[in-house]
Amino acid sequence: MNQKTLMKVCSVALVVYVLLAVAFYFICGDQLKFRDNTTDMLSANGVIGEITSDVVLSQKIDLSGDRLIGLTLYGATYERQNTGILRVELYSDDKLIALSDVDVSGLADNALFYVPFNMEDISGVKTAELRISAPEGVSGNAVTLYVGNTYQAAHNQIDAGLGVDDLLLINGVASDIALCMSINTRDILSLGTYYWQIAFGFALILAVYFAWILRRYKQGKGSMFLNVIDAFYRYKYLIKQLVARDFKAKYKRSVLGILWSFLNPLLTMTVQYIVFSTLFKSDIPNFALYLLSGIVCFNFFNEATTMALSSIVGNASLITKVYVPKYIYPLTRVVSSTVNLLLALIPLFVVMILTGSPFTFSLLLVPLCVICLFAVALGIGLFLSSAMVFFRDTQFLWGVVSMLWMYATPIFYPESIIPEKFMTLYKCNPLYHIIRFLRIVLMDGLSPEPKAYLLMIIISFVPLIIGSVVFKKTQDRFVLNI
Repeated sequence: MNQKTLMKVCSVALVVYVLLAVAFYFICGDQLKFRDNTTDMLSANGVIGEITSDVVLSQKIDLSGDRLIGLTLYGATYERQNTGILRVELYSDDKLIALSDVDVSGLADNALFYVPFNMEDISGVKTAELRISAPEGVSGNAVTLYVGNTYQAAHNQIDAGLGVDDLLLINGVASDIALCMSINTRDILSLGTYYWQIAFGFALILAVYFAWILRRYKQGKGSMFLNVIDAFYRYKYLIKQLVARDFKAKYKRSVLGILWSFLNPLLTMTVQYIVFSTLFKSDIPNFALYLLSGIVCFNFFNEATTMALSSIVGNASLITKVYVPKYIYPLTRVVSSTVNLLLALIPLFVVMILTGSPFTFSLLLVPLCVICLFAVALGIGLFLSSAMVFFRDTQFLWGVVSMLWMYATPIFYPESIIPEKFMTLYKCNPLYHIIRFLRIVLMDGLSPEPKAYLLMIIISFVPLIIGSVVFKKTQDRFVLNI
């Protein structure tokens, strides 16, 4: 590779970064600027009776966030159209911080209704007192609110564990219940506020790094970036041939051939969908898309790592006769599996259409999930291919580990069933973050919160770094053991 080609590569990489930074800002939209939070609502166990002018409801609530958007309450009208207003106030240290009047004539019976606030600043408020009254309410012309003391969990009700400070007060008298309501708050994200400054800073760092790379090239010195670019440039024909060979070998003598890339995830989804939606009564919304997204991701991971595992041992005749950077062998196996992954995304989009899922610009974030999946699979593949050379039982151990990994990944069950004390360990699974990210994009049509990006990228590239280090330290001894 000459200097002109290297300059071209660096220039293209810088331009691509700028385009991606601009596209990312507009694709993420409001999710980059703020994050909305909604608390869980209690299950309704009864009503408090008519809220007349002589009734004042009060309850302490916890607030977290920078802005208060509103409350969602569950009320009833006694199957009539009432008149007047329902006054909803929030106090902090006896100081009024939010006020909203709701016209009760527009409320539906036995329904949720929203109480908006004017984006009140609550950044310094942790708890507040909610007061609800009806200045014009009289018997026969008043509404009521639902109350409860349990939460819905799957098909069961669990005790909310209400403390003394959580209970509803009716005219100052404590009850043993609380209002059925959810609190809507908003966090203002620093990343959205300073996005362009951060993006420019990274562009500057990237430009300085490329300048340093070019200087080292002129001085005849190497670097990891130069070595990788040079290897891809020099062995690009071999890489194409190895990828094509692995892809063709998978479907050799198969009647349906490449169609199995479409059928395999669909058939797996169909079987598991029948089992978990009928026998085990899964209540996950849009379970078909939820299930298929997990299956597609894990199938790729399992196939790529299994193929990479035997990449060094399986190419022993080439390695002992011809010099080629050894990491190319596991790399081409993972690339070959990536082709299958891209094909498997087609039935995933078909299921989106059939289930009426939203098609938004957030779908442009799917390639980021593919890149992170690729990084995880390559990192694990490099580690396994190295271990396989010295310990041939690796292939059998990996069969057991991959099965455990599947059950440790939320493919067909919700993460809510995992006990809180195990969640920290559970979230160390890179596939958890990738699949969660993908489901938000596909099922909600939204960009995940910035924290989700950071966690997914970091935990995806950690295995790649570890696998690369292990592979590099052991590759010189491969020829003595294969």
